[in-house]
Amino acid sequence: MLHGEFRYYTHYDSPGSLGMEQSLTQGTAHILSTRLPRFWKALPIPALAVSYLPVPKTAIERVRDIPGSLRFDALVAGIVSGISVDQMHRDIRYLTNEDGTSDIASRHSFHHARDSLPSAACSFMPFLEGFAPNIICSDTVLISGHYDSRGSFGSERAPGRNDDGSGTISTLNIARRIKQTSITFRTNVELVVFAGEEQGLLGSKAYAKELRERGTNIVLMIQADMLAYHVPDEPPQLGLAQFIGTMEVTQLVGNISAIYSPELTVGFTVVCCSDHQSFHEQGYPATHLFERANSIADPMYHNSGDLSDRPGYDLNQVRSICKVQVYLFPFRA
Repeated sequence: MLHGEFRYYTHYDSPGSLGMEQSLTQGTAHILSTRLPRFWKALPIPALAVSYLPVPKTAIERVRDIPGSLRFDALVAGIVSGISVDQMHRDIRYLTNEDGTSDIASRHSFHHARDSLPSAACSFMPFLEGFAPNIICSDTVLISGHYDSRGSFGSERAPGRNDDGSGTISTLNIARRIKQTSITFRTNVELVVFAGEEQGLLGSKAYAKELRERGTNIVLMIQADMLAYHVPDEPPQLGLAQFIGTMEVTQLVGNISAIYSPELTVGFTVVCCSDHQSFHEQGYPATHLFERANSIADPMYHNSGDLSDRPGYDLNQVRSICKVQVYLFPFRA
């Protein structure tokens, strides 16, 4: 956990210059995060060097062995068949307060996540003063999203229905099905929704570092970030991380999609740098699930208009990707 003052080092670069770094207090950095253009993301530069830990060969081999046992499983099919688009719609309207019942104007929605996961042993993990905590619900397979968001330039109103309300409701509905089916697992599973993603992966960096220091063995880490926008005249898609993450995990997800969600067109996306990066840096096998096998196309990305009931917001696509996440769990009947 991190407490007290946290300092950011922002790097400014322009053509013909060598760049400039400036140290900022947490309060200044918070203001800066509302002033960034929509396709810019904050990335705190630590004062000290951060070690990069490669994923061990044994961890990669373990992931490589999984596809050999892939086959259609009626138990998994029964679980995913109960994932409800109507329930997802209710969840996301609560998180954006479009139903008028939650008093949420921006993405500080951890109280709803806690209330929605009564079957799991959920806990709050503070990581930085002034930020909402991470929510840890369970450790070997980790499925996650991030529940913070960003609004329009200069605005703190951040309903975040797609970024990343879509990954959040996917996690919520997986947890709901765990409760409804009373399934057990061959090994431990964690469902996590991170805070501080938009300010530089702060929540996930803190948790991944903590897990590494504890010596926790993570077999798979799958981050779901932006699942819902469906470009008109394109097929429903699943975009897989091209640059950051473990390629063997990415290939595994693609194989699972072919079995359980053949309606999805699967390909690579250049979109990067979500919370899976924090686990990749700590030597854990990780990848990112995205809504499109291409670049970002959502016109409401990092916009205060990222709400529900708008063209292109497709909960059926979210459900299809959610099915892929479910199969990654090590079920036992």
